Amino acid sequence: MATIQISFNGEVISELQLDKETMSIGRKSDNDIHLDNLAVSGHHAKILTILNDSFIEDLNSTNGTYLNGSLIKKNTLSNGDIIKVGKHEIKYINASASSNDDFEKTMIINPDSDGMQETEGSKEIDKSVGAIVAEIASSDSGKTSNQNAKIRLVSGANNGKELALTKVLTTLGKPGVQVAAITRRPTGYFLIHIDGGDNGERPKVNNEQIGLRAQALNNNDVLEVAGVKMTFFFE
Repeated sequence: MATIQISFNGEVISELQLDKETMSIGRKSDNDIHLDNLAVSGHHAKILTILNDSFIEDLNSTNGTYLNGSLIKKNTLSNGDIIKVGKHEIKYINASASSNDDFEKTMIINPDSDGMQETEGSKEIDKSVGAIVAEIASSDSGKTSNQNAKIRLVSGANNGKELALTKVLTTLGKPGVQVAAITRRPTGYFLIHIDGGDNGERPKVNNEQIGLRAQALNNNDVLEVAGVKMTFFFE
């Protein structure tokens, strides 16, 4: 499990495990990672963790969020990265984090043109979370659900096209509009919100927006991601 090491003025003050899918960072006490300093916004940033990979996202903070010295909005995290929030530094520690080679193909839902496209190769995948629309080639421990699931598009230019959910994680969406992920776990399949674009809207299951936690999927559920509807079903 990934951990973070929090330092202030060069001195380590705490170390935490990233044991939740989403962990908020901010000055207010309701944050998962509470940094009590005026340079930190009330709700400054958040860390999203999916399987072995984590992403940092600035939440329109006043002073910004920096990763290895560069101002960022959204970015993947690599082992040893340093996040700077106000006067605090947060070191990301995860020897199991995926490398760029783990991204095998992009899977883009584009309601304005081709509907759903696949593009081989990892070199074209931007590291910004808003541009990551990929199937992650994560190792399968053998403990995940043994049910074979698919999604079938029911709107858009490629209405009727099917995608088998063969990976542990399948990410779907349109960068800048909405990105979500379907994860395959020991107890079944779940839908997770990654990015909602400028309006922050979340994907829908049966016409209802999902919450902060992963949404369990049932046979014949209707999902909506980036304005495209699809049916989740078991073979």
